[in-house]
Amino acid sequence: MTQYMDFEKPLAEIEGKAEELRALARANEEADLTDEAAALDAKAAQLLIDLYKDLTPWRKCQVARHPERPHCRDYIDALFTEYTPLAGDRNFADDLAVMGGLARFNDQPVMVIGHEKGSDTKARIAHNFGMARPEGYRKAIRLMEMAGRFGLPVVTLVDTAGAYPGKGAEERGQSEAIARSTEMCLKIGVPLISIIIGEGGSGGAVAFASANRVAMLEHSVYSVISPEGCASILWKDAEKMREAAEALRLTAQNLKELAVVDKIIPEPLGGAHRNAEATFEAVSGALTEMLAELEGMDAAALIKDRRQKFLDIGSKGLAA
Repeated sequence: MTQYMDFEKPLAEIEGKAEELRALARANEEADLTDEAAALDAKAAQLLIDLYKDLTPWRKCQVARHPERPHCRDYIDALFTEYTPLAGDRNFADDLAVMGGLARFNDQPVMVIGHEKGSDTKARIAHNFGMARPEGYRKAIRLMEMAGRFGLPVVTLVDTAGAYPGKGAEERGQSEAIARSTEMCLKIGVPLISIIIGEGGSGGAVAFASANRVAMLEHSVYSVISPEGCASILWKDAEKMREAAEALRLTAQNLKELAVVDKIIPEPLGGAHRNAEATFEAVSGALTEMLAELEGMDAAALIKDRRQKFLDIGSKGLAA
């Protein structure tokens, strides 16, 4: 059953009425309600187009957080073969908020790493809603080091509200782990491609996304802080999250203009959760293209390309 967001309530009513008519027709074979149901379906299809043709930044945040949106595990299952998960940071523990391992993409060996939020209540708790602890970032560092040692491209799938801010995480060096993960992204001598599939929150996202190529799904968001957090700090009122979302310029379209990201991957009408297969196909095509762009570059060229990309962001944004 589709979960509707607040701004989709009119759509929910129309689609619900169409389904009721179809249920009545199934229960009573003499009732001919096909035309009425079809008319409601057409109305719902047009309304879906109208709702999504110009989403506000806050509505994009809602779409990016949709519980039925495909998560890291879904992308790994759909796009990669021979996935072999690797666990633990070899220091403290295994953080289930971060998953990663060896795999093949189009028969090319790669290292894939990503944030996993979980798809139901039990899984979300187990994966800590995709909010990594220090051991998660240290696991990512270990996997990136391994990829560098064996010359494997690294693909990161970013989907986190931010790094976990709990007391234990801070005691175990959360900020240091994030900084070292960012440093590792910048210095490994293999292609590094990052795709923001949902939320890209704060340093928790940057620690995976300091890449040669950064792509965002059309309705994903990427920001230094959540709109609610920003509103709480600036206006002392979390309910001003809509204004904060506008000010943060966190949409894929904003960030492409500012040269923070390189590519926007289109989503199916209504968001990735409405047609996961089409989303996987679009991501696969974009990933293939970005890997081809980096093919043949040596370690020194890849590192220079990556560092220069981030050094240029401010000047490119101002020039635009």
